[in-house]
Amino acid sequence: MSPLRQPRPTLRAVAQAAGVSTSTASLAFSGKGPVAPETVARVRAAADELGYAGPDPLASSLRQGRSGVVGVVVEGRLLHAFRDPFAVSVLDGLSQVLDEIPAGMLLIAQPAGTPERAITQLSATALDAVVFSLCGPDTNPAVDHLAARGIPMLGDGSPADPRITHLALDNRGATAELGRLLAGLGHRRVAHVMMPLRHDSATGPATLDDVVAAEFADTRDRALGFLDVFGDDGAASSALVQTSIPDVEQGARAARLLLDVPADRRPTAVVAQSDLLAMGVVRAAEELGLRVPQDLSVTGFDGVELPWFAGTLTTIDQHGGAKGRRMGEMLRQLLAGERPADAVQRTDLRVGTTTAPARD
Repeated sequence: MSPLRQPRPTLRAVAQAAGVSTSTASLAFSGKGPVAPETVARVRAAADELGYAGPDPLASSLRQGRSGVVGVVVEGRLLHAFRDPFAVSVLDGLSQVLDEIPAGMLLIAQPAGTPERAITQLSATALDAVVFSLCGPDTNPAVDHLAARGIPMLGDGSPADPRITHLALDNRGATAELGRLLAGLGHRRVAHVMMPLRHDSATGPATLDDVVAAEFADTRDRALGFLDVFGDDGAASSALVQTSIPDVEQGARAARLLLDVPADRRPTAVVAQSDLLAMGVVRAAEELGLRVPQDLSVTGFDGVELPWFAGTLTTIDQHGGAKGRRMGEMLRQLLAGERPADAVQRTDLRVGTTTAPARD
């Protein structure tokens, strides 16, 4: 039989052993009060004898009304988030500020299509604040749960709820900027490879009605930005393809649907909604014997580092690390009891080697 676990020594026991009051013992440990050096030494000696390592940080944080933990809700599987260099850069920037606060980060996976499962995790955890990040759905039942508990919330544009402070992005305007670049290069047959429109999306063609009914605002708004430029030129449903997961493999699969067709029907340019999807488009083009950018121009969105790619992708840089740090500073204000104003993250068009004038 294993021995019974011994209870953790208390500050009161240390004070009794040192012959001082509990408040004096507390001041001796904190170093913030007028306690004589010999008294401090006596308290420390009693603590060593009892095996007392100092005040319980969890108990201290709870007395102050803080748990020291910030929850970060991630849509879908964590595996996919960690494979996305943009998602990692945002989380890294956020974690840098949390380290300064200080606060820990608890990642909470929200399985696609079952947001109520995240509520189970949230309800069992003491949290100072919650961050919704990485392209979540427009609505989330967890918001009502967190609001009822009085927990501050920060988002990146979704869920769309006035109780959440947002650092949003002009997804529509930024994608339209990419479209205008391609239009200025003479491209008229331009296709669009999208992130998932819904939690149950399969890789394949999509329609304008699908776009309008999208669950995910990021996907919808980037598609609308594309259509703002090319919709009047007869962008048919076949020119819009969504993916099940915004990664290289699904980007390549979507691109083959667009590119493996007769030359007179093939687009001369593809606007992809993420850099990883764009890399999938480049891969599919090369497999089909098409040269980028001579035969096909390709653009992405995010601005991540792609060390395995020999060229430089034309993309929208949304400065992931800086975005994460800015979210952290807004979170710092929320934790201080303030309500910062909603803000919009800066983006920049970065022209690389994957775009060129249309040849026909």
